[in-house]
Amino acid sequence: MDLLCRLLKISRSGYYAWKNRSISSQKQREQLLLSKLVELHEKYPASGLNSLHHIITNGGISCSRNRLHRLMKKYNIHSVRKRAYTVTTNSKHNCPVSPNLLKRDFTASKPGTKWVGDITYIPTDEGWLYAAIVKDLCSKKVVGYAFSDHIDSNLTSAALELAVLREQPPDGLIFHSDRGVQYASNRYRETLAKYNITQSMSRKGDPYDNAVAENFFSCLKCELVNLKHYRTRDEAQADIFAYIETFYNTIRPHSGIGWLSPCAYENLLREISAA
Repeated sequence: MDLLCRLLKISRSGYYAWKNRSISSQKQREQLLLSKLVELHEKYPASGLNSLHHIITNGGISCSRNRLHRLMKKYNIHSVRKRAYTVTTNSKHNCPVSPNLLKRDFTASKPGTKWVGDITYIPTDEGWLYAAIVKDLCSKKVVGYAFSDHIDSNLTSAALELAVLREQPPDGLIFHSDRGVQYASNRYRETLAKYNITQSMSRKGDPYDNAVAENFFSCLKCELVNLKHYRTRDEAQADIFAYIETFYNTIRPHSGIGWLSPCAYENLLREISAA
């Protein structure tokens, strides 16, 4: 409410007087849209025009993209993003390297056929928090994740174990990652073999071969981590968990799946399959 009053350049009492007066239906719709826009901007400050437009329309409020753009411009509402720092991978090891089966084909006709994974570093006052994720290439959903104060194959295996537990994928699933030792180790290969998952790895020194997994961490840092200061690893972990489960998977629209959220897209696929 305070942000809305600042944008309108009125006092709180003036806002309520303005709100309660008799106004046209068009003004009422604009007031409703502005209130929703401010609410979403406060909650998701890094979301830009396209994301906000689809979140609003998917929520049942009719609004054109141009209209929302004019409103954002009028009240100087824009995404707040900070540049993400670079993540490096330790590919200097003697472990076997799997062939690149994806070859940058990041499409999948149904969930549970192609997964990708990656690791990143989150700064806290206690030191680094390491996060590993598993993402489905069909639904764009983060299906597994794990956190640790150590970066090793236990971390990546834990993320994969959670993904398998939650999704119960069929045999023949392909899992793709970079060549990091955390994915090339015997420990991780044993986890893949246990669930009959075929391993695929990026070519040496080519981050674009795993662009979809790395894109998630870019979103995470731009939309959450780089806007925060974490005192403890537990604080960072709880915040990232909430980002994945209550925003990225359930609300955030993705252009690659028709500007739906991953969960909404999965529901759509189930409806089509049942028809």
